[in-house]
Amino acid sequence: MSKTRIAAALAIAAAIAGPVLLYAEQGNDPAALTRAVGQAKLPLEHGIAASAAHGTPISAKYEFEDDDQDELQLSVYTANDGPGFSTDFETGDVRSADPAFTEVIVDHTSGKIVKAVPIKDGGDLSDATSQNKAMSLAKRSLQDATASAVGANRGYRAVSAMPQVRDGRPIAEIGLTDGRTRKTVVERLD
Repeated sequence: MSKTRIAAALAIAAAIAGPVLLYAEQGNDPAALTRAVGQAKLPLEHGIAASAAHGTPISAKYEFEDDDQDELQLSVYTANDGPGFSTDFETGDVRSADPAFTEVIVDHTSGKIVKAVPIKDGGDLSDATSQNKAMSLAKRSLQDATASAVGANRGYRAVSAMPQVRDGRPIAEIGLTDGRTRKTVVERLD
């Protein structure tokens, strides 16, 4: 086989296998996530909108699916208010019901919901609780804040949108990438 044919065959194989190799060789490399998000078809803000069928979006991020970091996924946490109040029938105490939290996985190519998993405990519950607190003070949606950050930073895409309360005010830290570099901008939510 000639060198030209071998080079052509290798180029075709690389074009086909490129995305697979990209995800398979990630490790814990933050740059790998930056590159992978550049290949995702769905903007983060559209994933936030898609997840709204499962509650109010309270955070969103692109991440790798598991510890091997081999598959990109778009994860959105949502909150659903409880039925309003709960009553302790032994004491008669009435208090506001806690919200229910869900992790919604959105397909980053089609925008369809892949799965929705209740968040019941651990660090995810702690994160969802603090994010919900920030969003309860917000006057802007997370989707609007994300779209605004992307619009103000031409050539960048959102990687994450994480709300928090800073100095008593709700803000969202929006992680952005241009496919090579990452930066974080702050959007006010009030």
